[in-house]
Amino acid sequence: MRIGIDLGGTKIEALALGDDGRELGRHRVPTPRDDYEGTLQAIVDLCARLERQTGQHGSVGVGIPGTISSRTGFVKNANSVWLNGRPLDRDLARALGRPVRLANDANCLAVSEASDGAASGQAVVFAAILGTGTGAGVALDGRPHSGRNGVGGEWGHNPLPWATPEEFPGPECYCGKRGCLETWVSGTGFENDYARVTGTRLRGPDIAARAEAGEPSAVSALQRYADRLARGLAHVINILDPDVIVLGGGMSNVAALYRLVPELLPRWVFGEEVDTPLRPALHGDSSGVRGAAWLWRPEEARAAATR
Repeated sequence: MRIGIDLGGTKIEALALGDDGRELGRHRVPTPRDDYEGTLQAIVDLCARLERQTGQHGSVGVGIPGTISSRTGFVKNANSVWLNGRPLDRDLARALGRPVRLANDANCLAVSEASDGAASGQAVVFAAILGTGTGAGVALDGRPHSGRNGVGGEWGHNPLPWATPEEFPGPECYCGKRGCLETWVSGTGFENDYARVTGTRLRGPDIAARAEAGEPSAVSALQRYADRLARGLAHVINILDPDVIVLGGGMSNVAALYRLVPELLPRWVFGEEVDTPLRPALHGDSSGVRGAAWLWRPEEARAAATR
């Protein structure tokens, strides 16, 4: 079997998949925040729990909110800051007594949806997480593409394309720059934009519900959001031209986006011809942990799980 671990800032989720992709078991525990050794132990304990439950030994893949530096071999860019500067893959491999594969959590989303989700069987998949922040990942032939510098798919920290004078230089981003896509197309960015224009702060789902009901200020906010998302995705199409774009995170549940964004894309894509499917993640919030398990293909998992 294949064990997937989704290492988040508040919870760690573990999932076991059989060769056929069938779920064999699932557990989650709170993340030991600011405790590296505690985080390692929590993952080891979750793996042991799944193996006791199933009576099988598994390969282990882990999705993390960061990446492994190709220069140092340590975690970098993780918002779970206690992971940064640590050789997480090597420490886990030592603790578990088997090789471990790590990938960015957004890359895990792309792998999951390319393997048996909304982009099943497609060669080039771009997946974006539109939640509290904005992450994105790329899967090529079902494999995560992290790139030479480990930042493949870091779409959220590029500037909003074709910014208007009102949008420039844009809100400050935690990365130290201004106007990053994350500040516009995350769920937080959607809420902040509505608050700037109306003077009222609401949760993203409430704004979307008001837009569906026809409230003018909410309709305008959703139209602005869809246009910014279309501009950002047009850049992806112009550079990568993926077979499918998959959306995850809270904003992926706004049904109107799957009508509005495709209507807007031809305005921004070079040549004005675009038929790239835009789909919500089939596995929803479970896609990250499934993608971590899919970092090992069945034939690889059998070898990796043998001590």
